[in-house]
Amino acid sequence: MPGYGWISFTTDYGTFDGFVAACHGSIARVAPDVRVIDVTHHVPPADVARGAAVLAQTAPFLPASVHLAVVDPGVGTARRGVVLSTPNGILVGPDNGLLIWAAEALGGIESAHDLSNKDWMLGDVSRTFHGRDVFAPAAARLAAGAAAAEAGPAVDKTSLVRLPAPIVTLGDGWIEAEVLTVDRFGNVQLAAEGSMLTGLGPELLVNGGVRARRGATFADVGAGELLVFADSADRIAIAVNNGRAVVVLSVRPGDVVRITAR
Repeated sequence: MPGYGWISFTTDYGTFDGFVAACHGSIARVAPDVRVIDVTHHVPPADVARGAAVLAQTAPFLPASVHLAVVDPGVGTARRGVVLSTPNGILVGPDNGLLIWAAEALGGIESAHDLSNKDWMLGDVSRTFHGRDVFAPAAARLAAGAAAAEAGPAVDKTSLVRLPAPIVTLGDGWIEAEVLTVDRFGNVQLAAEGSMLTGLGPELLVNGGVRARRGATFADVGAGELLVFADSADRIAIAVNNGRAVVVLSVRPGDVVRITAR
């Protein structure tokens, strides 16, 4: 098999410690010529849904890759590691819902395998650092051309752990949708697709009392004003021109936001 020239890497490890470097080292020991794209290592600790959203929104824009993702609060427990094959890449990580949204964004899961081949693991596997000892070397082997079936036995796709579907409800002149992510600029991204804004007018209310305007760019509203728009991932998002929407709305991921026409 020709393999892949790239591995994308997404974690909640942060960059203050040596965790990311150790995983890069595991990859380099197995496949020194493979290049790594660091998607982010600042997923909030143990926030599987945030990691899943970031990976799903990023993976389709990367070159064909092995996508290594580790947001793994269940490390060391009975949760399994998996390798998911799609038409446009392979995903490696824990079976906790982290990989599913990205797999769907890459064309859907064609096959799934339990990552249990001991020969693919490096040394004595730490019970708390599977990113270094299990997932990174597996991603490297796959990038170097190993077949996904070599990772371990096939897994029934219906048995894979899935995150709950985010809440999205559309009514006559209103939308209710769960906050999916909040970025470093304080922009609030909802689970609803951008096309759902079509039925609403230009003047809006958010959560019953905060005035907002529908637009396409931040400059469509004045400084300090609230903008509702379709973001680069084609999700409904809320921003404040020269401000932070997350502060104005006092919301966090998982909260439900209501947008109505006024």
